[in-house]
Amino acid sequence: MTGKYKRYKRWMSGACRFGAVFLTGALLAGCQANGKSADASAETELVLTDETLPQTAADETVMALSPDGPLLPSVAGVDAEYTDPIPDYLRIGEQHPIVEKLQQRLMDLGFMDNDEPTDYYGEVTQSAIKIYQRQNHLAQDGIVGPDTLAAVFSPDAKYYAAQPGDVGDDISRIQSRLYELGYLAQAEQVSGNFDESTENAVKKMQSVNGLDQDGKVGRKTMNLLYSDEVKPNMLSYGEQSEVVLAAQKRLKELGYLTTDPDGTYGYDTTVAVKQFQSRNDQIVDGYLGPSTRIALNSSTAVPNALSIGDSGDNISRVQTLLSKLGYLNSGNVTGYYGEMTEDAVKLFQNTNGLSPDGQVGMQTMAKLTSSDARKAPARTSGGKKNSSSGNKTSVAKGNSGSKGSSGSVNTGSASGGASALISVASSKLGSRYVWGAKGPNTFDCSGFVYWCLNQVGVRQSYITSSGWRSVGRYTRISSFSNLRAGDIVVVSGHVGIVAGGGTVIDASSGNGKVVHRSLSSWWAKNFIVGWRIFG
Repeated sequence: MTGKYKRYKRWMSGACRFGAVFLTGALLAGCQANGKSADASAETELVLTDETLPQTAADETVMALSPDGPLLPSVAGVDAEYTDPIPDYLRIGEQHPIVEKLQQRLMDLGFMDNDEPTDYYGEVTQSAIKIYQRQNHLAQDGIVGPDTLAAVFSPDAKYYAAQPGDVGDDISRIQSRLYELGYLAQAEQVSGNFDESTENAVKKMQSVNGLDQDGKVGRKTMNLLYSDEVKPNMLSYGEQSEVVLAAQKRLKELGYLTTDPDGTYGYDTTVAVKQFQSRNDQIVDGYLGPSTRIALNSSTAVPNALSIGDSGDNISRVQTLLSKLGYLNSGNVTGYYGEMTEDAVKLFQNTNGLSPDGQVGMQTMAKLTSSDARKAPARTSGGKKNSSSGNKTSVAKGNSGSKGSSGSVNTGSASGGASALISVASSKLGSRYVWGAKGPNTFDCSGFVYWCLNQVGVRQSYITSSGWRSVGRYTRISSFSNLRAGDIVVVSGHVGIVAGGGTVIDASSGNGKVVHRSLSSWWAKNFIVGWRIFG
């Protein structure tokens, strides 16, 4: 009986110490005895020993002890979440249910990328805690003691905000994005130190985008930095200059621009820049920012090579050119590079003395946009139609799958392409989670999906989890229960690859690595959309 009683005492001591954070309701009875605050009375309560019990109130009924009575004092009505004592300190390697709540709180406050929280305290959690400690003037040791724990779960806890004087990897990420958008002029300014030049860049970005110019990166500024609506401080639509002309000439040389360079940053230039960015590991935003211009003028710039399976505005432009020359019916200008488009390209290449590989590379694009491109021979437009059956891969409709019971995912059997995708994803299990990493050995959630798709021949540009909400290129799956193996599942702030048996493979910030886990209720609750790539 003594051993059980001591374990009960230790549990109650831990519950009182952290009750304000982890127990349902406000505080356990006893944590605010006599109307005092938990902080004020903590010292008194913590000196209780196994031999000293608090005095029973006069109107409290004490259970009579009898041979048939309970061995321990009654804890009826006490709503405690954990049977294991809460550790006094949380650090790397700790595994406890309270870590799950800690991660969720850090995600809610913007210190961790959104993900299904776990009970494991790993490197990603430690990094988030260090940033929180930095912001709240606590010792930056990455260990969650009583002070840090109370601060994180305080109702007054503030959302993530970077400001002058801060140093860390998160600052480097912010600076990189400011550099991409043209607010920082030199790559050397991406230093990880929130200095005066960074503050000025933030203020300029806030001014251009109609935000309060406080020079800090808080919730609104951070969200805008990575949104499609952010206005850059760089070459963009509507500008006219010699710099634009030089960029257009280079885009034309690499096979991305379908019109003649004129020095004006118009629609065609925007389409070409996006296509270039997607094939050269740049953020696809259509702006000629510093890093895009460096990549564009690099000797290692990847040239354009449109082929079957591609889609977008650039495909529409190519199809329009083929149609004008008589190689494709005008009704087949769909924006999707299917079999009919491939046949039309091969015929164009044959007619114009090019190697008929069916791809629109640098030479084919140059010839297609030239003034001496030869028109199609007679009756070339009467071939097979560029219909959805001929111009698209066979893809199952989003609602064709059978519903699983109680909203569960019907993963079914994977197609060949889906099986290959899952196999590639599985080969990276255990790889470290690193924010913004795109492989091959470290990933964030969207970088992982990007890398895996490209490994199986799906040329998908890098986009954030937010961008996956409206990618539009694949078959949309609107119901969580209709997801199946090989689909891309998009939830609030996160993305993964659906595997067999109602599971998912994803780069998890909560686990700090690539994991294979259940598509739990968390995924169902946060589900936004799915995308079916393979039939």
